[in-house]
Amino acid sequence: MKNIIAAENEARLADLQVDYDMLGEQLDRRGIDIAAIKDRAKAFGVAVPSWGTGTGGTRFARFPGEGEPRNIFDKLDDCGVIHRLTDATPKVSLHIPWDKADPAAMKAKADEYGLGFDAMNSNTFQDQADQALSYKFGSLSHNDAATRQQAVDHNIECIEIGQTLGSTALTVWIGDGSNFPGQTHMARQFDRYMESMQAIYAALPDDWQIFSEHKMYEPAFYSTVVQDWGTSLMIAQELGDKAKCLVDLGHHAPNVNIEMIVSRLIRAGKLGGFHFNDSKYGDDDLDSGTIEPYRLFLVWNELVDAESPDLNLAHMIDQSHNVTDPIESLMISAMEIQRAYVQASIVERGVLTGYQADNDALMASATLRRAFRTDVEPILQMARFEAGAAIDPVATYRASGYRAQVASVRPKVSGAGGGIV
Repeated sequence: MKNIIAAENEARLADLQVDYDMLGEQLDRRGIDIAAIKDRAKAFGVAVPSWGTGTGGTRFARFPGEGEPRNIFDKLDDCGVIHRLTDATPKVSLHIPWDKADPAAMKAKADEYGLGFDAMNSNTFQDQADQALSYKFGSLSHNDAATRQQAVDHNIECIEIGQTLGSTALTVWIGDGSNFPGQTHMARQFDRYMESMQAIYAALPDDWQIFSEHKMYEPAFYSTVVQDWGTSLMIAQELGDKAKCLVDLGHHAPNVNIEMIVSRLIRAGKLGGFHFNDSKYGDDDLDSGTIEPYRLFLVWNELVDAESPDLNLAHMIDQSHNVTDPIESLMISAMEIQRAYVQASIVERGVLTGYQADNDALMASATLRRAFRTDVEPILQMARFEAGAAIDPVATYRASGYRAQVASVRPKVSGAGGGIV
C-alpha cells in the first residue's frame, strides 16, 4: 500500500501545491494562517465503527458485498486501510457481542495499524444465540428483573473488555419502548431503566464515561424509553459526573435544530460525543455530508466555538452501506466530517461576533456561509500528504486492488433473511 500511495501522490502533488498556495493567499487576506488550519486538520480524528466495514441492509433484504469481513480481525484490517489512506480515523469503536474475541489478540491486531479503541457499544436490542432471556419486550427496562440483570451484566462485560483494550467509554443505546398505547406504564418503565443504568454506572472505572444515546423511534414506534435529548440529559444529570449524552445526527424528528441541541448540551456540561451520519427521512445512516452538509458544518461551528480542554468529545461514524463499498463510504464520511471541522475553523469569529452584537442578521449569516463555501480541499489533501496518507484516498484505494485481494480469501456471505444488520 505504501508504494501505491507514493505513486498516486506523485501524480497529484504538483496540482495540489498550486491549489494550496492559491487558497493560502485567499485565506491570508482574511487574516487566516493556512498552515495553522492545516495543523488542525492533521490533528483531527474520528472513530470508525467496526460494524461499518460490512454491508448493511434494510428491513427487507441484505445484499452482501465482495470480500466482506468475516470477524473482528478482518474488520480491523479494513479499518487499518481506511486510516492508512486518510490519516483521519485513528480509533475503532467495537460492538459487543458482534466483535467479541480475545482482547489481547484484538489489541495486537490493532497495534499493527497504529489503531486505538474508542467507546464500546453494548447490544441489548437483539437476542443472541446463547442468550437465556429475550429482549423482545425490553432489556434495561424490562418488567422481569432477571432480564434486566442480564442486560446489566452484558454492559458490565463490555466495560471489562474495553478496559483491556484501552477504551474509556461505554455507549448505551436500547430499543426499549412500546408499540401500542397502554402496552406499558411509561413512568415505571423509565424507573426500571434508571435503576439498571445506575447499576452499570456503579461499575464504571474512575476514568471512564458512559454515554446515553437517544433515538426518537424504531423499533419502538409508539413510545421510546430514551426518545430525545431532554430525556438523555435527564439521565446524565441523574446518574452523575461520568454520564454524558451522545448525539446521533439521524435520531431526531424532521427539522429539529441539532446545532442548538449541541449548544444546550455543551452549556449543561453533558455533551459526550457524536455518531456522525446523514439522513433524508429518518435514521437513514447515510454517508456523512451527502444530504445536509451545511447542517454538519453548523454542528461543527458550535463545537469549534466552544472548544476548551474540558470539552473532550468522542467522535464516531455510524452508518450503513447497502449499495457502496463500505471502505469507500467510510473514507468519504471521515473526510466530509473533517472538512466540516476545517470549514468551521476558518469562520471569522471576531467578525461574526460584531455582526451578532449589531443585530445584523444578514451579514452574520453571510459570515458563516463564507466559511462554508470556501473549498478547503487543498488543506485536507496537504494534511494527508504530509502525514504519508493519500491525496485522493478513494482513487488510491481503487488503484490498490484491496477489495479484490480480500475477496479472494473472504467467502461471499449469504444475503438470505431480512432485517437491519
